[in-house]
Order: sequence, then structure tokens, then C-alpha cells
Amino acid sequence: MGYADIEKTEKGYLVNTADWTEEIGKEIAKAEGISELTQRHWDLINYLREEFFENNGTQPNERHMVKAMTEKWGTSVATKDLYDLFPMQPSKQATKIAGLPETKRKGGY
Repeated sequence: MGYADIEKTEKGYLVNTADWTEEIGKEIAKAEGISELTQRHWDLINYLREEFFENNGTQPNERHMVKAMTEKWGTSVATKDLYDLFPMQPSKQATKIAGLPETKRKGGY
């Protein structure tokens, strides 16, 4: 079963988070114009999934993503670095690729 076969919202977010697999994530990324997911992409995707499932549906904003990836990667990370990975707004695009519900907040802060 692929991304095309799974129930989605009108904006392309998965209706059921249990439908997500890494393969589905890769398909969503391609549909979003990201041809290859690097380890840094996966680091952020996995962070978002962990936060959501382990912290009662938490969806971190970009400031929290920057802080978490700075710790994970051991180097100073700026918001621009996240946009290099997910150009259509990390808090929305990475969340979609991670198979999570659309965040309702505006912007990264």
C-alpha cells in the first residue's frame, strides 16, 4: 500500500498516523519535491514523531527543532538549516512527511 492508497486530508496529511512507514515518508517527500531524504532529514522526522507519540501529541515549533537538532548534530543549527532540508516550512513540511497531523499554529515561533 502506497501514499496514493492511504486516506489523507485535503492538504495531503495522513488521516491515520498508524498508516505511516518510512516508505510512505519517502513517497510524501517526493510529492513535496524532496527527491532524497538524508540522515539529517530522518533525524528531524524521527524527532517530530518521538515528540508527538511520547509527549501527548506535542508538535514542536521551529525554535524547538533548532535546539533539538543542535544537540543531536553537535553543531550550531539555524532556522535556515531546517529550511534547507524542508523548504516549504519545516514545521509543516517535515510534519507531513513524518505522517503526523497538520499543525494549527502559524510560523515557527
